[in-house]
Amino acid sequence: MAQLAVNVDHVATIRQARGGVYPDPVHAAVLAEMGGADGIVVHLREDRRHIQDRDVRLLRETVLSRLILEMGATDEMIGIACEIRPDLVTLVPEKRTEITTEGGLDVLADPGHVKNAVARLHAGGLEVSIFIDPDQRQIEAAAKTGAEMVEIHTGRYCDAAMPSEKERCFSEVVDAARLARNLDLGVNAGHGLCYNSIKRFANTGIIDEFSIGHSIVARAVLAGMTAAVAEMQALVRQCG
Repeated sequence: MAQLAVNVDHVATIRQARGGVYPDPVHAAVLAEMGGADGIVVHLREDRRHIQDRDVRLLRETVLSRLILEMGATDEMIGIACEIRPDLVTLVPEKRTEITTEGGLDVLADPGHVKNAVARLHAGGLEVSIFIDPDQRQIEAAAKTGAEMVEIHTGRYCDAAMPSEKERCFSEVVDAARLARNLDLGVNAGHGLCYNSIKRFANTGIIDEFSIGHSIVARAVLAGMTAAVAEMQALVRQCG
């Protein structure tokens, strides 16, 4: 059965817009778990634009499901991860100028660096996933790093305007997931998924866990976090 990991970054985005103390992503995580979330995701960025160190530390103390930390493969972040000990670390690319993560980590560009980061996180007793585009070469490279799983970037599928393009991008995700499974990798997926785009994965059974944030937080503004998560969880449960 597919699981749902809820990203609460954008709760922190609202808080940081005025530099205040609310809304608190830690409170949002509690409500998300009440709605049935199987995990909580946060991305601790180098520039701390939304999630703060304080948030990650408190989430580690309060999350009852699984805490997933997205981060760049930097010395600073590896040190923080090994100290806080999330249940899973997802290595992602990071650019100061981007609004949100624009694509998967380019493992082929520097496989030694990624492999070293994975080894250091393993030495700290942590499991590792790599956020990656649905590209055969990248998945094969990710498998060689020693990471336990990959998270397939679904952004192109979600953003495609034409039905034919959307279906082609969906097929790329499916093919990538199958390849990853053949390489004995766990398979997660995320980025841009919403209450409509998730439905295409119904009965596919190819994804272990979906990571969804912005769409849920946007729905929560009107319906409340617990209700928004419960509605998404019902759709995810249909994905196999």
